[in-house]
Amino acid sequence: MLDPVSRVRRFNRAVTSAVGALDTSFLGRGRPLGAARVLNAIGRGRSDVAGIRDYLDLDSGLMSRLLRSLEDEGLIETTARDDDARRRMAKLTRAGRREFAAYEALSNAQAEGFLAQHSQREALLAAMDLIASTLTRERVTIEEIDPQSEEARHCLRECYAELGRRFKQGFDVSRSRDPDAKDMRRPRGTFIVAMSDTLPIGCVGLKGTDHGYAEIKRLWVAPAARGLRLGRRLMDATEDAARGLGITLLRLDTNSALPEAGQLYRTTGWREISRYNDDPYPDLFFEKRL
Repeated sequence: MLDPVSRVRRFNRAVTSAVGALDTSFLGRGRPLGAARVLNAIGRGRSDVAGIRDYLDLDSGLMSRLLRSLEDEGLIETTARDDDARRRMAKLTRAGRREFAAYEALSNAQAEGFLAQHSQREALLAAMDLIASTLTRERVTIEEIDPQSEEARHCLRECYAELGRRFKQGFDVSRSRDPDAKDMRRPRGTFIVAMSDTLPIGCVGLKGTDHGYAEIKRLWVAPAARGLRLGRRLMDATEDAARGLGITLLRLDTNSALPEAGQLYRTTGWREISRYNDDPYPDLFFEKRL
């Protein structure tokens, strides 16, 4: 068997070379990868310099040098924040917006080129998702979003598709007690996602009801992100949100075809109860008092 450490190191060398991490002119635009990543972060809406530094995991000295180089090129402007002069804000200039657009086009073309090199496109993407989720696990954020946002809809589509694959009878959301979006918005409830960089990789809903309890709905974690304890993080965040809304009793239902879900609930203080709804899909019911 090939040495696992050697395989990891081969992968590291391959990625470093393929993405041009060591090039002095990343994607042929005349500056190294570090400066290009700072420009990209600003172009994608990040403006607080300290936040950009944390997002890119850069030390203060390197961040200052990269910002200065981009300012010298006329690609960005930095100013003091209106409410806190100690914090700096960055924005693209007109030239910076053109440069950002050029990088976007080149990066998209590079990504398409990677995918075109392999006949099993979906398998390659799944492997990339697994690696990216593992490498960025410490930077995954738990965020409350609108349940009708594109990120929420993506998670729900993936959740329903998986239920369809795992349930013997399949899954038809129109037959399920699907929560209304208005019941998963404050002050009745909330919808929470796990974000890895710009991509949603998990979700859970808190559905407010008029029956003296609220429900946990649609807990889902992307296959590539499983094993990273995201399910527990999402549940903890939902319980915290429920407490903040004054909710003292939570219920949920699940199916025995999802044993990992049942295990999570049993080990985090939930107790099994008798059926409390007429949804045709669940066969296990739980309750937790906050």
